[in-house]
Amino acid sequence: MSHTQTVLVKSTDTSVIQAASTALSELDGYRLIYCEDDKSASSRLDELKIDLIFYDLDPKNFGPDNALTQSRLSHAACSRIVVCSNAEMADGARVCEDTASYLYLIKPLAEKQIRMAVKRALEHAELSRRHRLLSRELKLSLDEDMFGKTESGSVQGGVSRFERLVYASSKMAEVVAEAKVAATTDMPVLIRGATGTGKELLARAIHFNSNRANSPMHSQNCGGVSDDALYSELFGHVRGGFPGAIADRLGLFRAADGGTVFLDEVSEVSPQFQVALLRFLQEGEVKPLGSDKTLNSDVRIIAASNRSIEEMVEKGQFRRDLYYRLKGFQLELPALKDRKEDIPVLTNFFVEKYAGVVGRRVLGVTTEVLNKLENFPFPGNVRELETEVQRLVAVAEQGGYIALRHLSEKISNAPTPNDESTDFMPSGATLKEKVESLEQAILTQSLTACHWNQSKVADELGISRVGLANKIKRYGLRKG
Repeated sequence: MSHTQTVLVKSTDTSVIQAASTALSELDGYRLIYCEDDKSASSRLDELKIDLIFYDLDPKNFGPDNALTQSRLSHAACSRIVVCSNAEMADGARVCEDTASYLYLIKPLAEKQIRMAVKRALEHAELSRRHRLLSRELKLSLDEDMFGKTESGSVQGGVSRFERLVYASSKMAEVVAEAKVAATTDMPVLIRGATGTGKELLARAIHFNSNRANSPMHSQNCGGVSDDALYSELFGHVRGGFPGAIADRLGLFRAADGGTVFLDEVSEVSPQFQVALLRFLQEGEVKPLGSDKTLNSDVRIIAASNRSIEEMVEKGQFRRDLYYRLKGFQLELPALKDRKEDIPVLTNFFVEKYAGVVGRRVLGVTTEVLNKLENFPFPGNVRELETEVQRLVAVAEQGGYIALRHLSEKISNAPTPNDESTDFMPSGATLKEKVESLEQAILTQSLTACHWNQSKVADELGISRVGLANKIKRYGLRKG
């Protein structure tokens, strides 16, 4: 196996867990992630690149929002294997068929059986993926001018991934390379990046590629939270520790013992809370609010900020000693406008993601659309691009292409460096003549760009083919 395959094992049966862990070893290229219920399994699907779900069926707790059904809709490339008891065979067969799972296995499980079934399921998934891409490339080869000479989603590759982070730029490759090194250590990590660049995705990728992967990871946004509330969330409190404390709270530091705590917007904590955080990083001690007892917790801290903490230190707004504690590794996520090479691969990734969710089959994204997206500043970064693509998929026609007319107004009206319309002055004396001159120029440009493929031009301009033919005749346009 050329690269690591991630298998999500959803089970509470110790015999199933033991058999899977023995059969699918790290030496053979497998990484196992364990979940006890559908809620945590669904979270892992959104946090990691899961290649296969090994799902132990419990018919009594198999609701409509189960992770297996969700994966079929939103993670179509993920393989599925159902495990059931002999008494549940009928349910297992039905669930296997309903969720398009590769097969179902009957307990007790043999290690060789698991190893072979998983290997065949992953091979089948890879062949299906290549078939889809080759079929798509065959279809798009007829439309080279519309989609460019190379397809970023080709079988040959060109797209890199770090769990749910997708990229093609050298800037992101450098960040991910350092993040992978950080993942092999227990040192704190400080991530800086503008809102929407993917700081939490990077933090989760680091956690799930560390030796803490099968321990909890909890997140806390520190922005706009009072000291008492933040202390209670992280360190916990005891009943009666303050007015309104009607029950004990464990606190995230103790809840994530052995795992990771992600602190977003850490730059916003008060100077007083910075002292408590520094003490925890130094000693690993947790003293719940209202308690005299000091406990210990072993967690790794990954912090993030959209501000430069280094500049805040120089201005006396952030403790220097805490800053040095947090930045065991310091990673800088570039804004999307500074890594435009990632926009096409992210666009295709989000198209595949949302086309599956809404049940639409989108054939592709035109070069003109990608050009518009690549030259839009995206102040909201990747998050804003994802929202735009989600809307594009929703408004695109079933089985059609995403074209310029589908873009939101703010993006379609934004100027691009290749936009020649600002230099064009229509000829004619009257308004009618000027409009006709402009229409003729647009038609000529589109027909030339599409090598006089009138179906493409009509689709791109949002008019019927008959209407286009009438305009060609009216203006006396000829193929050059």
